[in-house]
Amino acid sequence: MPPHQPLSRPILTLRLPDAIRACRPPTRPFSVSTIRRSSGADGQSVPPPPPTRWIAELRARVGKCITFGCNTQQVSRAAEVMRAVAVEWRELLAGSDGFLTGGRRGLDSQKIAWGEMDSFGHVNNVNYYRYAESARVNWITNFAVHVDPAHREQWRELMSPKSIGLIMRSLKADFKFVCLRWPHDPMVYPDKISVYHKLRVRPEGDPAPSAFMLDCIVLSHQHQRIAAKLEEDIVIYDYRAAKKTSMPDFMVDLFSKTYSMQEEVTLKARTRIWELIREVEALEKETWDRPDAVEDMGGAKSTT
Repeated sequence: MPPHQPLSRPILTLRLPDAIRACRPPTRPFSVSTIRRSSGADGQSVPPPPPTRWIAELRARVGKCITFGCNTQQVSRAAEVMRAVAVEWRELLAGSDGFLTGGRRGLDSQKIAWGEMDSFGHVNNVNYYRYAESARVNWITNFAVHVDPAHREQWRELMSPKSIGLIMRSLKADFKFVCLRWPHDPMVYPDKISVYHKLRVRPEGDPAPSAFMLDCIVLSHQHQRIAAKLEEDIVIYDYRAAKKTSMPDFMVDLFSKTYSMQEEVTLKARTRIWELIREVEALEKETWDRPDAVEDMGGAKSTT
């Protein structure tokens, strides 16, 4: 007869619904009082980047204030914060990293196709490179059509092997969606994406540089997060001479102006985000985080 084995205790796992998990406040809420500003190229004070998941965390914090109990004026302020996040999230999320949105600068609100998913049930990683390629072509075409029509043909020829053109030397991707709670994290159909590019550095030097770096982000509308980041190392190539060449003057001038616009949008977006964070902190101080806070449990008050 085998020796007696102690009975093992069953392991009970409590799984919270997704909606509850999504509404939980962050363990360490970010605070305006801890931010450190840096100086931009023009000497202006630039706020630091916001936390990676500032959108979800702001919603959770506002939700906690509402759940605890708010008066009419506080509810109105909370609603304004939520409206701003819902309407401005794409411009703020991209702009806080210096990406210019709108104006046909990339891909805006493109629908994910069913066929872009693979056998694992999420968008195949190869498609992110295609998204970046399409957005990059739109980024260059935007200069030709809307920004610098005086050099329209030169901009168009950059996308062809006729004279001065662009050659991709290196393309790297960093996929941000990790399947920790599959299938909730990956990007899947139906979803929409927006894809934007920015110059990593201002083109400077004499002679002008023969290459430049572009950063690219792919935004998921469903998650309201960055799904992927890409780095593109691009060479200026003279197809007639069959060798690298310096960046043409029309590109240097316009890229320099574009880089200045990127700095401006970074300052504007980060300032706006930290204003929203400051407003949420004020709501917290007036509701659950005040010294005499008592949660409104919804019961009737005694009249005696």
